[in-house]
Amino acid sequence: MKRKNISRLFMAAALGLLASAAAFSQDTDEDAPDYSRNGADTCIGCHENAETLSVFQTPHGVPTDPRSPFGKGQLQCEACHGPGGEHAGRVRRGQERPPVIRFSADSAAEVSVQNGMCLECHNSNVGFAWHGSGHDNDEVACADCHQVHNTHDPVQRTASQPEICFDCHQQQRSQALRPYSHPFADGKMACSECHNPHGQSSELLFARQTLNDTCFECHAEKRGPYLWEHAPVAEDCTNCHNPHGSNHPGMVELRGPMLCQSCHSQADHQSFANGPEGLPDGTASKYLLGQNCMNCHTQVHGSNHPSGSKLMR
Repeated sequence: MKRKNISRLFMAAALGLLASAAAFSQDTDEDAPDYSRNGADTCIGCHENAETLSVFQTPHGVPTDPRSPFGKGQLQCEACHGPGGEHAGRVRRGQERPPVIRFSADSAAEVSVQNGMCLECHNSNVGFAWHGSGHDNDEVACADCHQVHNTHDPVQRTASQPEICFDCHQQQRSQALRPYSHPFADGKMACSECHNPHGQSSELLFARQTLNDTCFECHAEKRGPYLWEHAPVAEDCTNCHNPHGSNHPGMVELRGPMLCQSCHSQADHQSFANGPEGLPDGTASKYLLGQNCMNCHTQVHGSNHPSGSKLMR
């Protein structure tokens, strides 16, 4: 009799555990997002176009890469666009199909949601500096710059990247079209060679810690140190140059001698009023009037010559 009671109690406990497990499973299934049955095959049934299918020519569509959304055990299209079971299901006539996450400017999904999907995989690539950066604060979506379905993402190519950046940075676009600029239009230079669009601890997202360090990456001959330094050069290259483009040779802000005279008054020049070249009415000599200071002061970035205190050699 004792054994029978024990058996009954054991069976009741087992049935209770099974019932609890079934209830838990049912609750879990109800809370779980509704994914489509056939994954990408379901999506392609309606979205069979060149733009969609080109994803298979990108790193996102490699089935043999476990890091890819299409890798083994991954959720394929729904890894980025979210659960699509309801979106792919039947809807009544006149009823709108439930949306999935779309990555575009007119998407119903907020920028934080769109970027959150990208950062699920790319958080380590973007780095900590993205959070709180200028692009993050301005709510720039990853899809505003990147086209992940394209075989070659335009923003990652030197020749096409500037046009993507210029869509927002219109002032820099107009400067780049001036006669003297870095070779953006020739497809030989990208914005990311000087700026880090995903964030940087330096001002204006410079690729290096300071503006000058960024310039010196290409213009190493201007780095110095020099025995005789030119203070504005050591301080900031943009004191004299506009890196995005200028109407004057060398991308300087003003043509000489006006550029130099914005800091150096004519009255400071030795030939202004005294000496053989000074004119009696107190006007500047022929070496200043309508000429260029660099005709004499050729080493404006600095000089290492013992007699180069005036940056003339």
